[in-house]
Amino acid sequence: MSVVAIVGRPNVGKSTLFNRIVGQRLALVEDFPGVTRDRNYVEVARYERPFILIDTGGFEPASEDRLLTQMRQQSQLAVEEADVILMVMDGREGLTPSDVEVAAGLRRSGKPVLFVVNKVDGPRQEAEATDFYSLGVDKIYTVSAEHGQGVSGMIEDVLALLPAEDPEFCRDADEVRLAVIGRPNVGKSSLVNRMLGYERVVANATAGTTRDCIDTPLEYNQRRYTLIDTAGIRRKGKVSQKLEKFSVVQALKGMDRAHLVLMVIDAAEGVTEQDLTVAGYAYEKGRAVILVVNKWDLVVKDHKTMGRYVENLRDSFKFLSFAPIIFVSALSGQRVNRIMALVEKVAVEFNRRVATPELNRLLKEATISHPPPLSQGRRVKLFYITQTAVRPPTFVVFGNRTGDIHFSYHRYLVNQLREAFDFTGCPIRLLFKDRE
Repeated sequence: MSVVAIVGRPNVGKSTLFNRIVGQRLALVEDFPGVTRDRNYVEVARYERPFILIDTGGFEPASEDRLLTQMRQQSQLAVEEADVILMVMDGREGLTPSDVEVAAGLRRSGKPVLFVVNKVDGPRQEAEATDFYSLGVDKIYTVSAEHGQGVSGMIEDVLALLPAEDPEFCRDADEVRLAVIGRPNVGKSSLVNRMLGYERVVANATAGTTRDCIDTPLEYNQRRYTLIDTAGIRRKGKVSQKLEKFSVVQALKGMDRAHLVLMVIDAAEGVTEQDLTVAGYAYEKGRAVILVVNKWDLVVKDHKTMGRYVENLRDSFKFLSFAPIIFVSALSGQRVNRIMALVEKVAVEFNRRVATPELNRLLKEATISHPPPLSQGRRVKLFYITQTAVRPPTFVVFGNRTGDIHFSYHRYLVNQLREAFDFTGCPIRLLFKDRE
């Protein structure tokens, strides 16, 4: 997935523009510098081409020289990660030496850059914005992020500049892409090396060794797989180094390209909030998931240890109740050879299609056993169900007054599908639609 980065001086309206493009208020916005201290990133899917949008933070500099240094660091990181860059400037304040310096650096990068003059709310500001052409650029985008003026035209040009999708990624339907995810230093790279049987990626006890996603082909039982070793993800509040924050985006891009995810957990440390956050990204993207508990050799065990650990995992990862669990040691190789057999099974389920007659027999039995609850005194009727997609398995139920179906009944039907057809390791998407 392509990346669009928003850069610029403090208090020029970057976060306001970020929220406007996303379509909801995600970034914290206040009318003074220094509010956005962490990068914000989100997958934007409301336009014809989805992309990841990054809102870069402002600073509270001690001097103008330090400001320029920090802005160059921010801009360089954005340049390295982004496919398209939005440089935002303040139309009310006018062109500043800092703007000139950063703009020159961005143009030298060779990346597509759109120069955006924000806070242009009327004809007077529109006329004054012509001063920004002294940057030597062909086009200036005058917008009001707060009111939405000019943003749609800017987005059209952004979409036109996004690189084409990887044709190999789109074409190869047989290949299974497998992302190895988790927070830093849980042993992801060591696990990848052990699965491959050689040192493919750098494995180091220092957290954050892996910065980029590293793809490696693998063949198992005459089927092609691609292992994607991602950088460790931390919650935004825990990510302090600038490069690590962009590593998060790399990991999200890795998951975006994957079908199946190995969620690696440190057995010695146990489940943390960061683990839940990382797994949440995979769940939201509809990826099949296997929970891999690594460093199992470091745990002091008795005959009940594994059972207690499984119970704790199920309690912590309630939203991944469908995910199988495997306990391994990448260091010693314990049970690592069983991972690909489990991956193969989950991949089959992820691509599984169920015949419509079988689905409708299940729906009939489920609704007889447990009818949908009344809605405003009227019975909700479900007429038929069909599978519309795989990766993940997606089903549509047609009926009347389906908008009134409670989430508990939705969960009941998902459980019935899983009980009847398994779908080990796979999320099930169940949609309701009123019959015309």
